Amino acid sequence: MAPIRRTVKNVIHNYTDSQVKVREATSNDPWGPSSTLMSEIADLTYNVVAFSEIMQMVWKRLNDHGKNWRHVYKALVLLDYLIKTGSEKVAQQCKENIFAIQTLKDFQYVENNKDQGVNVREKAKQLVTLLKDDERLKNERVRALKAKERFAKNTAGIGSTSVQRQLSGEGQRSAGSHGESSGSAGLNPGTAVHVLPSFPSRWHQLIFALRSLSPF
Repeated sequence: MAPIRRTVKNVIHNYTDSQVKVREATSNDPWGPSSTLMSEIADLTYNVVAFSEIMQMVWKRLNDHGKNWRHVYKALVLLDYLIKTGSEKVAQQCKENIFAIQTLKDFQYVENNKDQGVNVREKAKQLVTLLKDDERLKNERVRALKAKERFAKNTAGIGSTSVQRQLSGEGQRSAGSHGESSGSAGLNPGTAVHVLPSFPSRWHQLIFALRSLSPF
């Protein structure tokens, strides 16, 4: 039902293709965004218009809270990828708005007695640290772009266990136990969860969604 609702919202709000891709990559589904989809979004950041649309949607997702913690966490995962393989303007805008990311280091949400907020807090800390270290950021971009090029022809692969466990609510760990860097599993350009098909026309999406809701 969630994908259907998302499709209907995409049509009703007249979201652009770039924004639809970001919404798909940062959905509430309990699995991480595919490297294929994140790569497409990263390539789009080099387009002036698409860049603005993408970042607008990313900041919107980062502003979410509560039960939509996956929106926030996956937006951080996507942002990490874009900072390393997208236009340099992504990192520049993040530095200018770093406070918005820093506040997520205090993100709180408990679900079924599990602290799901820890995933957001740790990822936010990693991103802030990366953005404040220009030399490391430069090296991370070089390494990530090389990896992206190396895996350009690889359109499918194995999903990130780390990201999937966190998104399914099974990845709770204490703050001290997170030893992964900002280039951790789930952000490697060669790691894919699933390959998303090309987006059909908006009206075809809406018709398909509405038909799915019909009992006949």
